[in-house]
Amino acid sequence: MKSQLEELLLSALTRMGDGAFASAPRPQTVSIERTRDAQHGDFATNIALRLAKAARRNPRELAQAIVAALPPNPLVARAEVAGAGFINFFLTKRAYADEIARIHAEGVRYGRSTLGAGMRVLVEFVSANPTGPLHVGHGRQAAYGATLAGLLDAVGCSVEREYYVNDAGRQMDIFAVSVWLRYLELCSEELAFPTNGYRGDYVQAIAQLLLTQEGTRFHKPAAAIVAQLPPDGPAGDKEKHIDALIERARELLGRDGFRDVLKVSLAAMLGDIRSDLGEFGVEFDHWTSERALEDSGAIERALARLESEGNLYREEGALWFRAENFGDEKNRVVVRENGQKTYFASDIAYHLQKRERGFQRLIDVLGADHHGYVARVRAGLTAMGEPGESLEVNLVQFVSLYRGTEKIPMGKREGQFVTLRQLRAEVGNDACRLFYLMRSHEQHLDFDLELAKSRSNENPVYYIQYAHARVASVLAQLASRGMHFDRAEGLAHIELLKSAAEELVLQQVARYPEVIETSALNRTPHGLVHYLRELANAFHSYYNAEQFIVADAPLRNARLALVIAVQQVLRNGLALLGVAAPESM
Repeated sequence: MKSQLEELLLSALTRMGDGAFASAPRPQTVSIERTRDAQHGDFATNIALRLAKAARRNPRELAQAIVAALPPNPLVARAEVAGAGFINFFLTKRAYADEIARIHAEGVRYGRSTLGAGMRVLVEFVSANPTGPLHVGHGRQAAYGATLAGLLDAVGCSVEREYYVNDAGRQMDIFAVSVWLRYLELCSEELAFPTNGYRGDYVQAIAQLLLTQEGTRFHKPAAAIVAQLPPDGPAGDKEKHIDALIERARELLGRDGFRDVLKVSLAAMLGDIRSDLGEFGVEFDHWTSERALEDSGAIERALARLESEGNLYREEGALWFRAENFGDEKNRVVVRENGQKTYFASDIAYHLQKRERGFQRLIDVLGADHHGYVARVRAGLTAMGEPGESLEVNLVQFVSLYRGTEKIPMGKREGQFVTLRQLRAEVGNDACRLFYLMRSHEQHLDFDLELAKSRSNENPVYYIQYAHARVASVLAQLASRGMHFDRAEGLAHIELLKSAAEELVLQQVARYPEVIETSALNRTPHGLVHYLRELANAFHSYYNAEQFIVADAPLRNARLALVIAVQQVLRNGLALLGVAAPESM
């Protein structure tokens, strides 16, 4: 409806001719929005106010001229000028009848558009370090990224989903050492576990797996491990202690042995993450490895590209990128004094590779602690000749999980956290997916376990799913009475739906395509959640106000046509959110 009215408005502006404006209005300047008050019609536009200066005319006078130039259209009952120059559109009942017919005809395709056709988009999300199971914070990133990718796909973008595996660097070394030390405990060695090690029970489980697969191949005496190590915290320096442990492990196991411990640990952890996300309904087209990126020479090529343009320099033994020249707040180290490449060097090489793979829009979904990430990676892209604006980063704020009044602490290193798998087991996938998306990703989320498990109207998951199931129960009642739904008759008599409850449902259900486009363009899946809740509310009110299975066949079929359309839209919207649409509750 909205797009049809915008085309009608553009047609009116075109009919007015070039002489009406200093320059011809562009299609993107034509916008129409739904009104909040039915007295102002169904849709309204302020285009006359925006074009008045260019047209050198009074806004209200220009609005009247635009209305006069509107071609006749069966969708529009009338168009009126209001206030200082607003144009209000009042739609015909037939317009809503046509939209209901469209829902029935298009089914699962209803709401899809070609708005983003031709745009190749890579959505990278979750990308949690594989040093522990996914926790509830990662779950929010997974729900947001998966739904955003689905919304972009729904508006016609060519979308691919990617998980970047941070399998290189110091944290992976600490993880491998943590597993090895637990493995040694299983071999009856007694060692003080490092303050900076990973302490969760999952580390012990991987250590047991290592012992099962490799036997005592990696067994070394505790005395050889701890000899002359710098003291651990709090009395000593915990960072120096863990780094010394890593080097000792490499000495005793050899480079190949240490690599094999890391390999087993990484495979176990990645397997758990893949399984967890798969059970959560989140799938990826690509799993890209940081280690493979380095082995392929991609990082060296990116650095060479920067150096060829004079964008690198040496200072105090390190290699620096002149990031300040490209909009960053300070210059960045890409290779440390010891020759080790930084995470930043990997990041810019990775994003260059994304562009080289042909993606026009790079969307990263990251945790809220990555706020400084955008400027520096954009700087790297720009310095390498790529458009910095091709990178878009959406930061997902933290989740606080509450059990009653108790806030549950989360910290991966200490092993004090609730995993995504544990949360899903307690409240179910549907509640997880929808609760994660109820609020803007830019806002902190308090996850209420008791509400998520409740079967009440206050629980949005239950409330929306119940609306879908109620339609199924109506159709079951229809069949039990030996009656059937006549779609053709129902669609032909939509004008019989005149009550306030019916008009509200007609208006709400027809909003769905607009909500999908807005949610995709603004990267706001929570807009879809709010819409489905409003649609469910309108339906439940209608259900309580009217009988659907009435003796009057044309009225009965019209009402059934409307509620089946509601059910289809609920099902389509829930599918985008990754939430089931049950037939019974």
